[in-house]
Amino acid sequence: MVIWGRNPILEALRSGKSLEKILVAHDSRPPKELLLLAKRVGVKVQRVSRAKVEELAGTKKTQGVIALLSPVRYVSPQELFEDVLGSKSFFIALDHITDPQNVGSLLRTCEVFGGRGALLPKDRAAPVNEVVVKSSAGAVFHLKLSKVSNLSNYLKEFSKMGGWVFAVERGGRDIRELEPALPCCLILGSEGEGVSKKLLSLADEVLSIPMEGRVSSLNVGVAGAVAMWEIYRRRDFPNV
Repeated sequence: MVIWGRNPILEALRSGKSLEKILVAHDSRPPKELLLLAKRVGVKVQRVSRAKVEELAGTKKTQGVIALLSPVRYVSPQELFEDVLGSKSFFIALDHITDPQNVGSLLRTCEVFGGRGALLPKDRAAPVNEVVVKSSAGAVFHLKLSKVSNLSNYLKEFSKMGGWVFAVERGGRDIRELEPALPCCLILGSEGEGVSKKLLSLADEVLSIPMEGRVSSLNVGVAGAVAMWEIYRRRDFPNV
């Protein structure tokens, strides 16, 4: 959902609505109060062309500023972690995945296999928008989603709280050898770069999906589904 105009966006910020980001036209000067409030509540402000602002709003009457309103309510990382630890389940951390179809697919799989939610980066990632909601088949409304500025800091916190952190990436241990290790987090990397070196370094273990075909990789949505199934079946059917 897109809202535009200075006063509507100010009121959205004041009311605590979940905003994905605020886009400001290069030739516009939004009120200082709007910028300060956005910074205070952690909403990113991005400069773009006026044409882009008007294209997204579908009108020229934007006053040079629009906001992308999230269709879901975000929770704190601590709320997500406590839920996962208490239920001895898992969540996924999406390392700058930019395709909303992939994000929606991964969230749908997470919910289907009993995952509790996802940790999402604020920058360089697909926003949770209508495309994500649709491709998740509505699963986003049954998960705890948390947006953070630094994935590594919060994954370290989860680890200190007693959770396991696994990265799903090539070159690691065969995921079929994993003993049930819950509660845990599965880190899934971006479409082009995979899991970043920084996140790989803090993982308890790097897990890889064995492959035999001539194609050397899987789409992140498919790889994530395989990894989550493996966690699920090891938890509920440890001898399978």
